[in-house]
Amino acid sequence: MSNRREFLKRSALVGTAAVWSPLSRTLGMEAAPQKSSPAAEAGDTYTVNMEYISAPNIPPRQIVVPDVGGFKTLKGDFHIHTLFSDGGVMPVDRVNEAVQNGLDVISITDHIEYRPFFSKVGKWKLNEEQASNYNLWYEIARPDAEKQNLLLIRGAEITKSTMAPGHFNALFVQDTNPVAAVVDDWRKMLQVAAEQGAFLLWNHPGWEAPKSGGIEPGAPLRFTREHEDAHKKGWLHGIEIFNYKEYYPVVSDWCNERDLALFANSDIHDSELNTYGIQNPLRPITLVLARERTLESVREALFARRTIAWAAGTLWGRDPWLPELFKASVEIKTVTPGTLELTNKSSLPIFVALGGVSFELPKDVKRQVYLASGVRNITVTNWMTAMNRPLEVSVH
Repeated sequence: MSNRREFLKRSALVGTAAVWSPLSRTLGMEAAPQKSSPAAEAGDTYTVNMEYISAPNIPPRQIVVPDVGGFKTLKGDFHIHTLFSDGGVMPVDRVNEAVQNGLDVISITDHIEYRPFFSKVGKWKLNEEQASNYNLWYEIARPDAEKQNLLLIRGAEITKSTMAPGHFNALFVQDTNPVAAVVDDWRKMLQVAAEQGAFLLWNHPGWEAPKSGGIEPGAPLRFTREHEDAHKKGWLHGIEIFNYKEYYPVVSDWCNERDLALFANSDIHDSELNTYGIQNPLRPITLVLARERTLESVREALFARRTIAWAAGTLWGRDPWLPELFKASVEIKTVTPGTLELTNKSSLPIFVALGGVSFELPKDVKRQVYLASGVRNITVTNWMTAMNRPLEVSVH
């Protein structure tokens, strides 16, 4: 038997794992010098060298988005899961992933009704006090979020198996336990959350999962009577137009008609790496126009509907914020009469059409275009103000 095989056999590395990364080039696993005795004895301890040569550490993603109208533009994800419901990682991992992705604010929104892993009856049992605490994931994540200067919102997902009502996120709830205490009545859950000042978000309205709170496959998206009633009672403040990898165009019309906030959220369950990869620019992000970089300012911005959804190379927003964001992001100069120079100063994806010519505006690249007689508007083809209605920006 080779020395390496003999060493691994004898050292019995129970519970030790080496994760191989595609960024790694070598992984050394060499034993420390042997003890004086030529034969290994029971109870001997060996040290494994886990050093490896890797590519340089990847710094956090830098997302350049200008401030708009005196508001700070914060990047957020308001629908995230951990092992405290049906996610695949711990709360601290979500904090680290958010920081790595360049986000400013997140809410861990684990399910109240569905907890297959950490719970009183889950795969890994919690004691009575822990199992009845539906703030636990927030309490666990909060110290690490504060340490890394990430804004963390207390939240939870109200999870009903039929549509309507489907699923709602309660953001900025003061205490999730009273919401969980009325779990058999979804209206009471929304009411209790609203009475605490929570922002209530309708999740993935077009999700096709009839046994889990989604719609029937192929069924049209509808703003149901139940959701209309919740809206009239002040129990509905926003809707996801983009969830995970799904897009629901009609939501932009619903939000325009009913004065609701637009969201693009990940609804992430698996790790960030397994879901989107590393710093994926197509990953869902909700832009929040906040007065300051504080939780209270984020809450005020959500209730004021100052949000813009960004995912898969597309942005969705409402007047006046989407036009204002474009004006802050793109510098337009007149080079000569009839010739414009456009420069995208942001990290936002921007595709425009002008006088029959379509082109992309990459970050910090100057593009000169001829302005034909009679052309008065730039069409931003991947920025949407309503269903099938791209943003129009005047050039005069």
